[in-house]
Amino acid sequence: MKVSLFLFVSMLLAGGLRADEPAVHLFILSGQSNMQGHRPDEAFTPAVEKAFGKERVVVVQDALGGQPIQRWYKGWKSPSGETPEKTGDLYDRLLSKVRPAIKGKKLASVSFFWMQGERDAKMKWGDVYEESLLGIYEQLSKDLKRDDIYFIIGRLSDFDMKNQKYPEWTKVREIQVKVAKSDPKFDWVDTDDLNDGVNRKGKKISNDLHYSAEGYKIFGERMAEKAAALIGKQ
Repeated sequence: MKVSLFLFVSMLLAGGLRADEPAVHLFILSGQSNMQGHRPDEAFTPAVEKAFGKERVVVVQDALGGQPIQRWYKGWKSPSGETPEKTGDLYDRLLSKVRPAIKGKKLASVSFFWMQGERDAKMKWGDVYEESLLGIYEQLSKDLKRDDIYFIIGRLSDFDMKNQKYPEWTKVREIQVKVAKSDPKFDWVDTDDLNDGVNRKGKKISNDLHYSAEGYKIFGERMAEKAAALIGKQ
């Protein structure tokens, strides 16, 4: 029995995990420009740290403006069935940040936040957006070896409700809500009131593609609230 205990402790130390170290809640944030513009330290991270304890929170963000969902979903095909040469490279980049952040840590929960869709609405790729959203979720579930990941989707704002500049804006919005309602582990965040006010450059904006300075903070608070509510159901 003594030998077994010694081996157990040795394995913990070798993996960098202390026997008394608490399990952590992992929060992964990704997408295009409005997620890239979001600064977790402004509101999101303080909110989840308040809810779960600073020592029990790991936040990883990786986003890039103007990118279609094919940069994350490896199985992406266009509505006409075409497969681009490069898919999933930004997903791999995201995972390259996630893995070292959780190395040696026990996970209490994983929450994945997604704010993207503008580019796909512009390119009229809405017909494959639902499959792509669920595909990214399945990729992450498989790679992290978990079937209980929470998925919080930021719905596109009310920027182009007439589909004038982005032909499938409302279509992508509807798909985002549909997916968010398809599983009790999923939810969505309303962003319709975040794109008015003053942006970070001090410019007044109204119904803008991007959010105001205050809008980004509120976005962070809303994401944190959704995650806390879902995790609280465990």
